[in-house]
Amino acid sequence: MSDSAAPASATPAATGAPAPKKRRSVIKPILLLAVLAAGGTAGFHYGREYWLDGRFLVSTDDAYVAADMTILSPKISGYVDAVLVSENARVRAGDALVRIDTGDYDLALRQAEAKLDTERAAIASLQAQRKAADAQVGEAEANRQAANATLDQAQLDYGRAASLAKSGAGAKSQLDQATSALQTARAKLAGAEAAIASAKANVGVLDAQVGEARNVLGELELARDKATRDLGFAVLTAPYDGIVGNLAVQPGDFVSAGKRLAAIVPANGVFIDANFKETQLQHIVAGEEVRIEIDALPGRELTGKVVSLSPASGSVFSLLPPDNATGNFTKVVQRVPVRIAVDHGPEMAQLLRPGLSATVAVDTRTAPLPGEAQPQPETPPAASPSEPAGIPVAAR
Repeated sequence: MSDSAAPASATPAATGAPAPKKRRSVIKPILLLAVLAAGGTAGFHYGREYWLDGRFLVSTDDAYVAADMTILSPKISGYVDAVLVSENARVRAGDALVRIDTGDYDLALRQAEAKLDTERAAIASLQAQRKAADAQVGEAEANRQAANATLDQAQLDYGRAASLAKSGAGAKSQLDQATSALQTARAKLAGAEAAIASAKANVGVLDAQVGEARNVLGELELARDKATRDLGFAVLTAPYDGIVGNLAVQPGDFVSAGKRLAAIVPANGVFIDANFKETQLQHIVAGEEVRIEIDALPGRELTGKVVSLSPASGSVFSLLPPDNATGNFTKVVQRVPVRIAVDHGPEMAQLLRPGLSATVAVDTRTAPLPGEAQPQPETPPAASPSEPAGIPVAAR
């Protein structure tokens, strides 16, 4: 067996036979060609997309969903009697949210109404006195007429007595009596005139008192109206349809005027605030169409329109604007907020939440022609004047 195994284990070099040539591999060239073909196809595809579409888009990922929220704050102070809504609850315009104890405000309203009743009674008394004063004026005028008649008779008697005395047919005592009666009649007439003036002056005083009382009545009516208004502010209502968030009040809490109790996010009032670089603003105008991608909704593309551009960059409106005139200067690209209205239905409005991140791309080919109407910023929903909904404050 050892003899037969030896020839099988012998190498070609030992036997003197020539070695076979190695086979050249073709896998690497094929892979290289495949990679080059895929790269060329991808490059052609992306280049075509850029030439046909991408070069007209101005995009940024510094964009966020926002809304004009209302901060719910009381106008009066007091203890919270009840909280009628829960966190994240949907509410409709006019729904009661928080009720403040009304005990003190009920008393203030009753006190104002009592003062009004007292002042009305005082005015009625003054008006009655004025009627009496008018009667006194009438009496004084009647007395003056009587005094005039007495004076006329006294003058006639004096004339006859004087004629008789001058002719010697009458006694001097009759002339003296006639003279005295004439003087008395004149004095009574003067007294009647004075009584008339006094009565009329009394009427003027009463008129002034009535006018003053009516002014006081007006002030008390304003106090009553204020008490009624304060009582109405005891119930805070929703200014519009929305969702309650950041609820920070519980029954029994003492709240002061202006304290933040909750936020109302409008149900359909969301929009996008996109912060574009200053180098991207050249072709962005109001009215252009926008493609929107929300990070929380992957794979879903929304559409919208540019509504307006901020009148200044974000740094100008910051709490501490930079002052480039001090220290060493380093140029930083500024960003300008751009307001974008989102086209969405009711079902999408339920998914969009203020604060969500977004990526937007403005299609500059859709810029409106000169003279075309451009979209105007929407006015945030406001509370009805008849509904005491606290102090709505627009906030971001």
